[in-house]
Amino acid sequence: MRSALPVTGAHRRLVLAVAIDTLGTGTWIPVSLLYFLRGTRLPLVEVGLALTVASLVALPMTALAGQCVDRYGAKRVLQAGNVLQFAGFAAHPFADSFAGVALVTGLAAVGRTCFWTSFGPLVAAASPPGERERWFGFLGAVRNAGFAVGALVGGAAAGADTFAAHQAVVLLNALSFVVAFCAMARVPAAAGPPRRARGGGWGTVLRDRGYRWLLGCAFCHAMAGMTLAVAVPVYVVTRLGLPGWLSGAVLVVNTLLIAVAQGRVVNALTGAVRSRVLVAGAVLSAGSYALFWAAGTAGAVVGAVLVLAAAVVCTLGEMTADPVLDALAAETPPEALRGRYLAAFQLSTSTAGALAPALHTWLLGAGNTLMWGVLGAIALTGAACCAGMRRELPRAGTRITNGAEAG
Repeated sequence: MRSALPVTGAHRRLVLAVAIDTLGTGTWIPVSLLYFLRGTRLPLVEVGLALTVASLVALPMTALAGQCVDRYGAKRVLQAGNVLQFAGFAAHPFADSFAGVALVTGLAAVGRTCFWTSFGPLVAAASPPGERERWFGFLGAVRNAGFAVGALVGGAAAGADTFAAHQAVVLLNALSFVVAFCAMARVPAAAGPPRRARGGGWGTVLRDRGYRWLLGCAFCHAMAGMTLAVAVPVYVVTRLGLPGWLSGAVLVVNTLLIAVAQGRVVNALTGAVRSRVLVAGAVLSAGSYALFWAAGTAGAVVGAVLVLAAAVVCTLGEMTADPVLDALAAETPPEALRGRYLAAFQLSTSTAGALAPALHTWLLGAGNTLMWGVLGAIALTGAACCAGMRRELPRAGTRITNGAEAG
């Protein structure tokens, strides 16, 4: 039986850097609001606004990070992201005003943008052609495992009735970026700067019709992917009247399935046409929304079963499409413009992540049928993008090989 894991070899340190980054981020998220509420005199609304401002400032920096990847190499940009995140978290104890909180969290957010914009080019350089779905799937599982473990630690710290526990999380998070920086220092030079090509730039990216279809598919998939984290917890408790532990169970199911089964799912896709896999992922997402809707028409017990079944189907859609989207986004661009192309890809998913909370909360107040109907339509719009992608993007019509000889 073929292993579900790629051979990491000399790139173990890249895997370590990803694991450390997600572990630190997962630890910080449950503590972030509480830290500033207890460490400053700001009210909740101002703390939330400061964090939002920081995220919005970091969003357009994705384009600059992509240019830097093309000019200086992905490895240097990722390490710059480590430095910025270290500086941001090291400065957290000194933030005691709205501007201070926005500044230190914005610095960390820009560092995170640098990290994830350079992530795709690094993986593309580390993974041999034909195995990129396996690599992206594996690193996706590593990321989920890191977030899960970090969230457990952060949740324990958030529940501790002492500010010292929150300060310890900030300190450990800052130190984690130093460790990640050192781990990346010995990543092979193959992940360094690409050869520069004459001409080209953002105009080349924007004129690439096939890649625009890919960005549309990625946007819809990312918007759908936010459903479990944003809409479902509120839907389960306030609309279905089911116990709160069920909403937590949905996220546990999602995280554990990805961490444990992502590699097996990618192996099972060997030989499938990439565009068809993306359509299947979108259909699975839409099918899960039908199950969530049906849960609203059933009794408590059946409703709970349908919610858990929907979570499994939704996660399968995520595990099916994610590695293929990532691999296509990384393989399609010319090497000299890979940073810009992947910055556009990152921006499409980040924009979806920024818009999703507003859309989902509005839909929660609009009724179950409209809510799940709109989300299903978004997922199927992503599937429709695959038709244009297959026509304009030749690699979308290739088969997943996972290292096996293509037939």
